[in-house]
Amino acid sequence: MSSTGITIFERTDRVKEHGYILLLGGITSFLVVLFTMPSLIKVARMKHLVDEPGDQRKVHRRSVPTIGGIIIFASVIFSYALWFPKGRAIALEGADYKTMYFAMGAAYLDFKFMISAMVLLFFIGVKDDIIGFSPVKKLVGHMVVGYILVMMAGIRINDMHGIFGVYEMPEYVSIALSFFVYVVLVNAFNLIDGVDGLASGIGLIAACAYGMWLFLAGDVALSLLAFVLAGSLVGFMVFNWHPARIFMGDSGSLIIGAIISVLAIKVIDHDTTRLPLYLKQIPTPIFAMAVIAYPLVDTLRIFIYRMARGVSPFAADRNHIHHRLMDLKLGHRKTSLLLYLYALAIIALSLITRKWHPNIGLMVLGTSAFALAMLPFVWPKRIAE
Repeated sequence: MSSTGITIFERTDRVKEHGYILLLGGITSFLVVLFTMPSLIKVARMKHLVDEPGDQRKVHRRSVPTIGGIIIFASVIFSYALWFPKGRAIALEGADYKTMYFAMGAAYLDFKFMISAMVLLFFIGVKDDIIGFSPVKKLVGHMVVGYILVMMAGIRINDMHGIFGVYEMPEYVSIALSFFVYVVLVNAFNLIDGVDGLASGIGLIAACAYGMWLFLAGDVALSLLAFVLAGSLVGFMVFNWHPARIFMGDSGSLIIGAIISVLAIKVIDHDTTRLPLYLKQIPTPIFAMAVIAYPLVDTLRIFIYRMARGVSPFAADRNHIHHRLMDLKLGHRKTSLLLYLYALAIIALSLITRKWHPNIGLMVLGTSAFALAMLPFVWPKRIAE
């Protein structure tokens, strides 16, 4: 029995009772993408809203529409609103009306600000995909979205749970760290969107991992958001798998990055009393970082590489991990599948090291993630020839 008086059997019944919400939400978003994407592809080609080959950084050899994020956004918003859970699914089982009222209020607050942030990011992404957006204006947009999520919605990292000896943090540190996490993850998913099926597949893995964790922790509302995103990405991969018929563009990568950043922050600060023991043993910051290890490692590595060469960390190049794997003649499909395995391996390693001291576990995870990420760069050149 847990500290809340809920037994493992009662928790299992709760999962079964409200699991249909996640299933229906995921299926709905999948079907929306599946049946509307062909029309968008047709319109994009008619209006010439495509990405042309030619730049040495580009790995496609034909024109491909770049506005797939429009349908990802629409399916997430529609499915999330349609299947948003009722009060009895949000509050603790047996809770009184006052407790249920406050639980519903917190859930609807998240819902309101998430919708607002996604709408703003959608417009930023679409404008960037179609006519371009200056970096300064884009940064201002991110700051506004960050303000909505961190300051207005209160989605913050307040406690590091003993990582490096840090527990509860001062408010200004919490705000600064939360802003940083949002900006890094939104840009990280943008940066890894360079190979057919890669960003959508990594986003799918992260959404499923966070969704299951949050549902087992009893948070049906946030879990629904994760599985609605997962359903949208499964549908999108039907058209984005090599050879891709459409790219998600900034309108898609920004939405994915924002949702994943919110889920990661929520996992770090979430109540763990109703989690099964094997998940409860993993410090929440370690699990949150393990799930998004690939975009974090690739972004950090490329920023360090560029600054070491005296180049702006925001300058585009062909030095990402997926570019190196493509240069090794793996192709789009094998590159994406290999990086999916990388993401799953780091999540599995976080489960294996769950009983270790948090700092030792983090060191092992970080070292393993970077070591595996560097393997393509030390692989003998003759393999690529």
